[in-house]
Amino acid sequence: MHRRDLLRAMAAAPFAMAASAQTRYQPTWESIDRRPSPQWYTDAKFGVFIHWGVYSVPAFAAVNVKGETGYAEWYWNSLVKNKRNGKGPTLEFHNRVYGPDFEYFNFAPMFRCEAYAPDHWADVFDRAGAKYVALTSKHHEGYTLWKSAEANRTWNRPWNAVDIGPKRDILLDLMTAGRKRGLHMGIYYSLYEWYNPLWLSDKKRYVAEHMMPQFQDVVTHAQPEIIFSDGEWDLPSADWRSTELLAWLLNESPVKDNVVINDRWGKDSRHKHGGYYTTEYTSGMDAASHPWEESRGMGFSYGYNRMETAKDYRTGRELLMMLIDIVSRGGNLLLDIGPTADGRIPVEMEERLLQMGEWLKPNGEAIYDTKQWRHPRQWSPGQIPKFEQKEFMAEYKIGNMVDTPPAGYARVDAFLTQKPGALYAIVPRRPLKEVTIDDVEAPGGVQVTLLDGGQPFQSKMEGKRLRIAVPDAVAAALPHRQAYTFKIAGAK
Repeated sequence: MHRRDLLRAMAAAPFAMAASAQTRYQPTWESIDRRPSPQWYTDAKFGVFIHWGVYSVPAFAAVNVKGETGYAEWYWNSLVKNKRNGKGPTLEFHNRVYGPDFEYFNFAPMFRCEAYAPDHWADVFDRAGAKYVALTSKHHEGYTLWKSAEANRTWNRPWNAVDIGPKRDILLDLMTAGRKRGLHMGIYYSLYEWYNPLWLSDKKRYVAEHMMPQFQDVVTHAQPEIIFSDGEWDLPSADWRSTELLAWLLNESPVKDNVVINDRWGKDSRHKHGGYYTTEYTSGMDAASHPWEESRGMGFSYGYNRMETAKDYRTGRELLMMLIDIVSRGGNLLLDIGPTADGRIPVEMEERLLQMGEWLKPNGEAIYDTKQWRHPRQWSPGQIPKFEQKEFMAEYKIGNMVDTPPAGYARVDAFLTQKPGALYAIVPRRPLKEVTIDDVEAPGGVQVTLLDGGQPFQSKMEGKRLRIAVPDAVAAALPHRQAYTFKIAGAK
């Protein structure tokens, strides 16, 4: 753990323990929703999502094909649907590569993870500037990355990573490696499983006899600080017994004081209940009153999809601009990687992560521990674009916002974040001549410095407009960066 994080945790521990001792959460949303998300999460801003499982062996999804998800981790589901229809790209691929009689279960022995190096993964995440990690402990296929008795029993076969495939506890290995780096380590956990025999025959028994004890087992075993629940949409939260499960989590579990939960606990719960709200492949939310997080892959898929090419990946600049934009609006970015079946982070994904870290290392002060300012963006003249606010799959052309706006539209001249006593203006291109920020209040005046290097800049206030002078010689001498951060100390 980094010294700063350790000191913060030590300082916060007595208060967290006192709060826990005083509060007993009841199995109702009214009670559970009173619990605030721990401060570490709202300060962290940037996390890494990891989709890894048996689906990483075929690693296939049709890209930009109508009716197909594009998600490689949905391979089994797409295959079954294609078989019902008698055609489809997943069925065609499966029959051609593996043969029509090859069952999905046969992929498990091929998921060997022989190149898996959890310490290297954790090093990459740390160098990327991520503060937390969420690994798929179990996706909708039901295969678990730790030894689960429930998985073996209800599937009537070895269906976990310790008993078949890599023959190791790949979940706990990464949790341990990440914690050594000071990362907050968490899990993704799917409530339902597409083809679990008990789920298909008796959903009530599945919840009581499989899902609830399995969830308690993985929490006790891995002790996650974040739980990204999913697969909730088939049942209301009452049928999932979610509030009962969460009352156990927040009252009895070994992570009760520090764990963060999302909003995916029933088809009635998204953006209504839970510690933070989630969006997926969208521009996120404008909801400073409640923590929220946008998650997305670097391409079209969460799980590794070998059908994606370089043009399907967001550039390092686009991903960085997404992070800055999302943080300026009060959110977190959970950026996904999909490792290969042998346990490697694809080179393109590792490169993107390290590009994020290269910028965050000198500029992270303007990202971590910050809050949304009164207006998150400073726009150039022109029509300000609007983005559709959805939970799932909405257009988010960040490049149009910062680099190539359509004719007549404005572009972002600066993203803005704040801490007590300081405003941060993140300029998404090399500043020339002058940077202006509107609506600034600074009764005692301001001091402006560039975060990357600490260089001071001359500035003056004209009413509530701050003008930062950037002489030509200074602008020309600035290092090449994707964005430049001005710290405005003294801003109210």
